[in-house]
Amino acid sequence: MSAGGGGLGTPRALPSSGPRALRDMPHPLAASGSEEAAASELIPSSELLLLLPPPRGFADKDLSLPNGTPVDTSSPASSSSLLNRLQLDDDLDGETRDLFVTVDDPKKHICTMETYITYRVTTKTTRAEFDLPEYSVRRRYQDFDWLRNKLEESQPTHLIPPLPEKFVMKGVVDRFSEEFVETRRKALDKFLKRIADHPVLSFNEHFSVFLTAKDLNAYKKQGMALLSKMGESVKYVTGGYKLRSRPLEFAAIGDYLDTFVLKLGTIDRIAQRIIKEELEYLVELREYGPVYSTWGGLEVELAEPLEGVSACIGNCCTALEELSDDMTDDFLPVLREYILYSESMKNVLKKRDQVQAEYEAKLEAVALKREERPKVPADVEKCQDRVECFNADLKADMERWQNNKRQDFRQLLMGMADKNIQYYEKCLTAWESIIPLLQDKPETK
Repeated sequence: MSAGGGGLGTPRALPSSGPRALRDMPHPLAASGSEEAAASELIPSSELLLLLPPPRGFADKDLSLPNGTPVDTSSPASSSSLLNRLQLDDDLDGETRDLFVTVDDPKKHICTMETYITYRVTTKTTRAEFDLPEYSVRRRYQDFDWLRNKLEESQPTHLIPPLPEKFVMKGVVDRFSEEFVETRRKALDKFLKRIADHPVLSFNEHFSVFLTAKDLNAYKKQGMALLSKMGESVKYVTGGYKLRSRPLEFAAIGDYLDTFVLKLGTIDRIAQRIIKEELEYLVELREYGPVYSTWGGLEVELAEPLEGVSACIGNCCTALEELSDDMTDDFLPVLREYILYSESMKNVLKKRDQVQAEYEAKLEAVALKREERPKVPADVEKCQDRVECFNADLKADMERWQNNKRQDFRQLLMGMADKNIQYYEKCLTAWESIIPLLQDKPETK
């Protein structure tokens, strides 16, 4: 996360290579500051969380109490109602968007050889590169995977957003279940939105074809070799070059990503255990509540409060089930996406290291020739351009990634806090409703 007021400075925006040829690019790092200063800019510091309006969850469903009174958790005195008054500005860097993409309407297709799901991809844009202002096509998961591979090949200096994992454990997750399909749809929608918001990736030719082509398979079969010169140079770099040492600022990024992935992995494992224990507790509650109802049938004088306890436990079951569903549907996917995101960033770092190692090797070879040359050979200059291109694009994407991460985790943590507040408020209100039942019952003389 970027630094708050009084903390570390916000990383400055750096130029991106875009679709230009490498030979036309300036050296973006020619006047950079010290490595130590750059490293401090890339390592996020802690900052205060901004509060968000509560996401949809418990507030969408009304719970009934034993005495027939509906649960109302939106009173002015409610702590969660305070969250409703605060908002988060989700406009990244004040950018004006001219490309909007959504993924929806999943459909199951059953063929002789396979069964698969397709999703509708709708695009609305005002960009001149598109012939129409709106497109609607259907894509399956392997099409999204094809797009990502093409982006990695043609834009090797940039961070490509991750896709949700393709394979699931058979017998554990039904990949055609409504819950799984919806979770995947959300992840694919976020994948395309992140590309559409990127100042370079959104102009990639493969992305445009993905959004507009009615028959994407025909385009795939053409075997178009549209790799940029940058992509070809990186793709065919051999392992013969060994990097002496990674520059301090990029070493700091690598160390940060290692720690970040470790922390998220720990949170993910613990969260999954908590959800598992909540579901086990839910099973016990569902058996526990009816016991009071059965008992009330045998105790005439205690029938009303016992029925009240049974109903309260039932309402608590409903609230707990919704809380667990929210954790599964909203919390865990964000953790896993950022774990995959970090791995993508590490891969870009490795590619950058390969190009720098090649440049160092070529520069050393020139020096060993002990020949006086009026200028550095052209191939060495091109290699230097590739290094500087990687450095600039990686820094710019790291800054963008940090901004997205800060925003996503603010929303995630505030949403989780709000849902827990509402859960406990509903349980509290449900149990408080029993008090009048006990107080109003006349004592037997």
